[in-house]
Amino acid sequence: MDLINIHARALAEFGRRVAELRPEQRHDPTPCTDWDVDALVSHLVNEQLWVPPMLAGETVEQVGDRFDGDLLGDQPFEAWQRAAEAAHEAFAEPDALARPVHLSYGDRPAADYLLEMVSDLVIHAWDLARGLGVDDRLDPELVELVYSRTEPQVSGLAASGLFAPPVAVSDDADRQTRLLALYGRAVG
Repeated sequence: MDLINIHARALAEFGRRVAELRPEQRHDPTPCTDWDVDALVSHLVNEQLWVPPMLAGETVEQVGDRFDGDLLGDQPFEAWQRAAEAAHEAFAEPDALARPVHLSYGDRPAADYLLEMVSDLVIHAWDLARGLGVDDRLDPELVELVYSRTEPQVSGLAASGLFAPPVAVSDDADRQTRLLALYGRAVG
């Protein structure tokens, strides 16, 4: 599995939605009930900004509040592009995926961290598409990858309190609908 390519595709999946964001939509709601469009984009920009220092060996405490505040200004797409490029370059450095990353819940291989970021990018690409009222079809290969990684640990997701409980779907639901349901998103 070419993780660097997968990461690039997930960044592009989210980025194409950010490119469609119109200024008047910045405070529109998203399926993430705690976040409007602006907060959702800011969340993903923030996550990408964390990648270079985390891959450089910094801890969560060392990064601290470095990326707090208004990350988008009046140019959300440009802020997204800069953060996405920096994250992708950090993951693409020689041997970067073999490094340990010091996350809030313990040390993990950087390759696992990358896959967590891919999952977040894919799910939030759908959230952003819904918030903006644009095409919400996701890359089927990314959907399959995220689904195969998420489904075995779905009970842990809900128990963490960070995710909504899964929603029921029909037996004939497509893979994207099934994936979104694991993350508590009702499609319809």
